[in-house]
Amino acid sequence: MASAFASVGSVLTRIAHRFGLETHLLEHRLRRHWPEVAGEQIAAHTRPDQVRFKKLYLVAESSVWAQQLTFLKPALIEKINAAGSRPIISDIVLRVGEVREVKSPKEKGNSEEGLPQEPAPLPECLAQAAVHGQHVKDPELRAQLTTVMARALSTPRPSRK
Repeated sequence: MASAFASVGSVLTRIAHRFGLETHLLEHRLRRHWPEVAGEQIAAHTRPDQVRFKKLYLVAESSVWAQQLTFLKPALIEKINAAGSRPIISDIVLRVGEVREVKSPKEKGNSEEGLPQEPAPLPECLAQAAVHGQHVKDPELRAQLTTVMARALSTPRPSRK
């Protein structure tokens, strides 16, 4: 017997698709879970920068790593698209830059003190997210969705040099 209720994840996925937020959510997911998506070895030497026009802009710590990643592009694209709700990334653009060390959630443990502090959403991002979430009837779900979208929109992007 099929359930009459859809999972929250599937509802959010449909909402994100409907309002064109899939790319922003994937970008946020990649930043937060890069070691799990790319693997610890690759994540230690790279960081996702941004997603634009189906391309992931990826920063590698050296030209040697950038060269190595050119050979790993197809497998990495497959892993990244598997992490999303549907295939979004068609190419990876590599550049050399500063890569800060990011610990995986496994290394941090499950305690609250090991979790990164989420920045407070910017007021304009909160307003934009509220507009996109206004069609969600359930007030609790609408509030949570608005908060998630506002935080994703408020996440600062590293400057390009």
